[in-house]
Amino acid sequence: MSAGQLAARAPLGTIRVADLAAIYAHPRQEARALERRGVLHRLAHGFYCAVPPEHDPAVWKPSTEAAAAGIATALYGDRVPVLTGLSAARVHRVLPRAIAVGFVAVPGSRRPLRFADRPGVVRFVERDVTRLDAELLSTDLGLALATTAEQTVLDLAHADPTGADADTVAAIDALWARCEAEVLEQIAGTQRMRATLARVREQVGARR
Repeated sequence: MSAGQLAARAPLGTIRVADLAAIYAHPRQEARALERRGVLHRLAHGFYCAVPPEHDPAVWKPSTEAAAAGIATALYGDRVPVLTGLSAARVHRVLPRAIAVGFVAVPGSRRPLRFADRPGVVRFVERDVTRLDAELLSTDLGLALATTAEQTVLDLAHADPTGADADTVAAIDALWARCEAEVLEQIAGTQRMRATLARVREQVGARR
């Protein structure tokens, strides 16, 4: 199997250079050669994704959210990482402005990773991903787990209790109409976010 085929078949089309060591004596050189040919796209140091055949490799790059999900999936495995916070808001399509940071929940501690193809970083948020309320949503690289509307609202409100960040407030207000009250109560109860839920209800009500 070639490196291009390996990437194309990988979850979210993303591989680590280390994954190529089993089939190439010089995996880094091979990955760079395939990047020059337009088969692979370099996301970050040591990470590449397959370029979809319908796109021009000279100009194409995946969204920040897709890139973050792809990198985290290559590290932790398929359907393990979960896009969270503002990245989840982006894939829910309630935050139209692109952001430079990809937020992804993972089951371990890891330092931020800088993108190679754009300004910005992937921020790995250590969470018990099995407890997050998540669903599969579409990204440029395929389906990826992201927190549901309810989980996203609670996470954003917990991270910004005063509502100081305009993007956070806009995302919460846009997602609020999609939230089911019973689901909010369930998540708040199991994740010790009852105070967060009470506060965000008050804040959303005051803005309406």
